[in-house]
Amino acid sequence: MPLPLPRRWSAAGLPRRQILVKAFVVAVLAAAFAAQAVAALRPHVPLLLAATAASLAVEGVLYRWQRGMLSLLFAKSHADLTVRHVLRDLLLVVGLLRVGEQDRETAYVPLVAGLLVFYALHCAIQAVSVLVRRTRTLPVITRNIDARALRLSPAPPVLLRRPGHRLPVYGLPSTAGLLVTAVTGEPGCAALGVSVSLGLALVGLCDLLVRLLPSRRPAGEQEVLDWFDAWLAAYRPTVGLYFSGGASSAYQANMWLEPLAKLPGRPVIVLRERFMMQKIAATDVPIVCLPKVSTLMRLERSTLQVLIHPSNSGKTSQVLRIPTLKHAFVNHGESDKLSSCNPYAKAYDEVWVAGPAARERYAAAEVGVEDKDVVEIGRPQLEAVRPYAAPPSGPRGDAAGGRFTTVLYAPTWEGWDGNPGNTSVIEAGENLVRALLADPGVRLLYKPHPLTGSVDPRAGAADLRIRELVRAANRRRTAGRPAVSGELIALTEELDRLTTVSFRAGADQVERMLAQSTPEPGRAEAVARATAAWEEAYWASLPEWEHQVVTDARPALYACFNQADLLVSDVSSVVSDFLASGKPYAVANTSGLPEEAFRETFPTVRAATVLTPDAAGVPRLLDAVRHPERDELAEARAELKRHLLGPDEPSAQARFDRAVGSLGAAARRHRSRMAERPAAELPAQRREAPVPGSVTRPR
Repeated sequence: MPLPLPRRWSAAGLPRRQILVKAFVVAVLAAAFAAQAVAALRPHVPLLLAATAASLAVEGVLYRWQRGMLSLLFAKSHADLTVRHVLRDLLLVVGLLRVGEQDRETAYVPLVAGLLVFYALHCAIQAVSVLVRRTRTLPVITRNIDARALRLSPAPPVLLRRPGHRLPVYGLPSTAGLLVTAVTGEPGCAALGVSVSLGLALVGLCDLLVRLLPSRRPAGEQEVLDWFDAWLAAYRPTVGLYFSGGASSAYQANMWLEPLAKLPGRPVIVLRERFMMQKIAATDVPIVCLPKVSTLMRLERSTLQVLIHPSNSGKTSQVLRIPTLKHAFVNHGESDKLSSCNPYAKAYDEVWVAGPAARERYAAAEVGVEDKDVVEIGRPQLEAVRPYAAPPSGPRGDAAGGRFTTVLYAPTWEGWDGNPGNTSVIEAGENLVRALLADPGVRLLYKPHPLTGSVDPRAGAADLRIRELVRAANRRRTAGRPAVSGELIALTEELDRLTTVSFRAGADQVERMLAQSTPEPGRAEAVARATAAWEEAYWASLPEWEHQVVTDARPALYACFNQADLLVSDVSSVVSDFLASGKPYAVANTSGLPEEAFRETFPTVRAATVLTPDAAGVPRLLDAVRHPERDELAEARAELKRHLLGPDEPSAQARFDRAVGSLGAAARRHRSRMAERPAAELPAQRREAPVPGSVTRPR
């Protein structure tokens, strides 16, 4: 039965605690401003001082720990930071006028004028910073490409680009000076504070204005586009990976980076979202981000022949309009879910699948994908998965000492359609984990899907409870834990050095382009060696008895495969990939179907042990893993592996290379036919100058 929503979630989906915190913040700030107004009008210097300090303290705390809350709270009322800061200083000036003698009012006129000039400079800085940002928003963003010809430079300081950062810092001297004057009655203190604020604002404005000089700003839009065309002509790409998606979907592209890099042609990665540039994992393949459709269309005039697509997105249709390219859908994993035979796939020239099972899946789904357009290439990524060697043997395998049985529980996420059979986390996850942890000979590796809880909060809540079960089980095991080895620390530092680039906190896209230029020769091989060494040291550094919750980028899923004796998962691509190892696996049935119908509906389950939501079959499953003579599904797994992933020879990478070459040849033949046809036979838009625009891609 599905679990109810956790009590801490309100009907609107926000935690009650967060709502209470917001209400408290609004109340404190409102009370502080009200007290400041009363103190200014009475006047009452101690209250004025206390109220001003309280409002500044609340803003400082929120800015440090809850920055997003400020914008959310005050956006609709237009009481942003600038308005609040002006109001605070205005009330201080009113308090000074009320406290001072009547004949001293003229002494504060220069202070008021100085404050007005300061806020005018603040607005001017914001306006100029917008202009600077526009000059640094290039139509093409690159990585692993030498783009110094575009006059790239470090970004302006964060204080000059964001008013939320700038105003508290630049305005603090004037506010502090006014407070001191309110206490001492000496206008010179306020004058000094206002002067410091004016000086800071002037320096900042000059810094931004200098960046607008032609020699200091990056190349203009047309200059960048001309440079991009020249780079395409010089690099002459032949095959590319096209990807568009959300921040949490980068794993879909990352799994194809290594097979892409091994291709014999000149690969390139084409992205559409600027933020995705830093989400793509370490690779030596050149990466270009082309946010605008008009810029994307410039690929039509390049040597690019084939684009592979690991996912479908709304922006995929835009690149399909380029008639000179051939497109192949490779997906980001295969399973028996409907998403693995999406009707969108018929938009591509070819659909590349792992083995015969996916071909049959498309035929049965009748989504418009013709059998002649389906190409079996295997799963090139699975070369990293080691084959089954031996079962966990010895006394510990019998839960009495020796080697532990390592079980990987890797459930998928809840999906978009609300189908209870998508993930076992909600209905069966806790029962499965409890049953596994109850066996003293089991070491559990829990690796949840990165999107768990993103749609259904029940999945997120269940995930947190499972993690707590794992932590509690570790606390019950009292064996010693070795200290972190110096070797692992050194290897982590080396791997981070090879795979990441350090940026300033305020670095923008242009500055990152400058830092992520052409990689050093041999970096890819060095990363592969460092990764293998790190994984070996990482697993060696962990106690054999300790359960693990694996959520970081390292170790990767396939590294967990190599450690596991058994996989427990859902109907997902994880199961198909794990079959490459030949090891036993189990699938949780939360679909509500009887076991026979469940196996018939989902072919990847045919060689699996099917577990019910109550996890009653876990003890028998563990017994079969520890005693291969009781494993009745070994032959079925071998046959299913061939059916899902194709033959072992030729290798998946070789079949992938061959598919790219074949589709590239088709693209070249198409270009030749178009070049030989008289111009009068071509559609009007094809006879015009090659200006990016709307075209229809022929099938």
